[in-house]
Amino acid sequence: MPITSRFAPDRERDIICLGRIAVDLYAQQVGARLEDVSTFAKYLGGSSANIAFGCARLGLNASMLARVGNDHMGRFLTETLEREGCDTSHLRIDRERLTGLVLLGLEDRDTFPLVFYRENCADMAVDESDFDEAYIASSKALLITGTHFSTEQVNRTSRRALDYARRNDVRTILDIDYRPVLWGLTGKADGETRFVANEGVSAHLQRILPLMDLVIGTEEEFRIAGGKDPLVDALAMVRKVTSATLIVKRGPLGCSIIEGVVPASIDDAPIHGGVEVEVLNVLGAGDAFASGFLSGWLRDEPLEACARAANACGALVVSRHGCAPAMPTPAELDYFLEAAKQDPIRMRRPDKDTTLARLHRVSPKRRQWNEVLGFAFDHRNQFFELAQRTGASETRIATLKNLFVEAVAQTEKALALEGRIGALIDDRYGQDALNAATGRGWWIGRPVELPGSLPLVFDHGRSIGTTLVQWPREQIVKCLVQYHPDHPHDVRLEQEAQLRALYDAVQESGHELLLEVIVPKNGPPVEDDTVYRALKRLYNLGIYPEWWKLEPMSAQQWQAVDALIEARDPYCRGVVLLGLSAGVEQLRDGFMAAASSKMCKGFTVGRTIFHEPSHAWLANEIDDDELIARVRRTFEALIGAWREARSSSDEAHVKQEQAA
Repeated sequence: MPITSRFAPDRERDIICLGRIAVDLYAQQVGARLEDVSTFAKYLGGSSANIAFGCARLGLNASMLARVGNDHMGRFLTETLEREGCDTSHLRIDRERLTGLVLLGLEDRDTFPLVFYRENCADMAVDESDFDEAYIASSKALLITGTHFSTEQVNRTSRRALDYARRNDVRTILDIDYRPVLWGLTGKADGETRFVANEGVSAHLQRILPLMDLVIGTEEEFRIAGGKDPLVDALAMVRKVTSATLIVKRGPLGCSIIEGVVPASIDDAPIHGGVEVEVLNVLGAGDAFASGFLSGWLRDEPLEACARAANACGALVVSRHGCAPAMPTPAELDYFLEAAKQDPIRMRRPDKDTTLARLHRVSPKRRQWNEVLGFAFDHRNQFFELAQRTGASETRIATLKNLFVEAVAQTEKALALEGRIGALIDDRYGQDALNAATGRGWWIGRPVELPGSLPLVFDHGRSIGTTLVQWPREQIVKCLVQYHPDHPHDVRLEQEAQLRALYDAVQESGHELLLEVIVPKNGPPVEDDTVYRALKRLYNLGIYPEWWKLEPMSAQQWQAVDALIEARDPYCRGVVLLGLSAGVEQLRDGFMAAASSKMCKGFTVGRTIFHEPSHAWLANEIDDDELIARVRRTFEALIGAWREARSSSDEAHVKQEQAA
């Protein structure tokens, strides 16, 4: 039978979230007092923002209604939501106030200290003038968290949003989100206390409850909403003032859903159980629960299915560090629920499941690179040799690499290549160039290998993880490995151990990985399929780089590599071609062979572009402008050759389809 929707038809948005948005600074030392923590991880936070983020990650059209400061943290929050696909058109900038901050610790399984830095913060200044009735009416539902009724300012604003919602058949949701410290009921540093009975807060919430269609809260939060103890009496009081569906979060038990009369005992209400997991961090689990529940509720799924998704989302987040970044994707949810059904014991530690960890890394929305047009000047030995040959000071290499950044920037502007430009830059001679290139929206790779090493050695020492801690997240970890699947056993094992250590390090650091595989010519015989077999071997070892950088191959081998990547790693970001100092015409032939590959996104070529002009500049034969002009000329010629090859391949493909 056709399902009657809970919602008005033809709404532009699924949900608008009004409430807290702040930066969460999570202690990275688990088990330490907050006083003893030395480093923090920065995440998006605030209950409403977490729910907006989680709903967007689960595929809903979510919108955030709040304010952030005109500061770096406000821009971070806005950009984080936007990357997840969340609408920020009504996330206003408050030029008088700073974005709120929260410090959070993970001291032990039961102790999670919080300190809210929210004195006159931006999100508590959200105003009726920040939105209009048409905006609220554009959504199926409006969610408001309890903190945004705690002061005269936010109460007035939230009530206006509710008035608009009720007039326009927008479903209303209250996440009680009771934080006594934010109601002024505890010491300012006591954000950890979750419950303080207060008649004034209870009475205030009871004036809000009649305006709600759905109410979500923990047992303690329903006690404050009902102003009673035990829980069933509080729920009965809530029911007296609202006909809303009540979702009672019950921790590891799951949740209870009460649609009509409150039963005599909470245990008489059906319990929708979840997957039991070991807890790392309860902070943010409720926001994940709400996101999961709403992802089904807003799609008119049965309440049982909504509860199943809610419990699974909560279980995953309590097993992870942070809240918003710990939110699962649909792919993770599907895998987790199926795996828990098959082996609930193993899924008690979802943080230890490698498949789930990989899905969490690769299945969220990421910036897409349909084309990578890259200039590689991460070489170190070659530039040192050029300086020696020309008698130039080694210190001039850094200036030279800065000029390369300027050349790339000019090419980007001249050819309108925003979102397609790439560069490979080292930190030995190119740290200033790296700094200048970072933040421009370029595809940037940064090498970790010691040049020429075989077996592979890392440039800054064996502990690669300590190196990556200092790298901006947008920089791609590039590793050139001279690898042959038929290398002698001891060489191959050492190479693979190093690559495995690198792979594990980027899983922890969050950087993407680019593996540049070059088959050495002075080792075992090189066959047509050697590169293919090298990639297959690395996949067999459980190494899944986001990017590969490969030598030119025959069209047949490109087809084989495409098929391998599609079968082994559908989340792979792509392949880029390397140059190996070949001339432009020789590279043109390589481009033609690779152009039909679905996975090859472009090229990152170095010596072909930089060798001749660098020699002339270091020898003082040309000035800065002429260097830039020569670099651009070759780089842009390669861009033209790549695009010509790709266009010819596309035309040939169309003709084949027409002939078929």
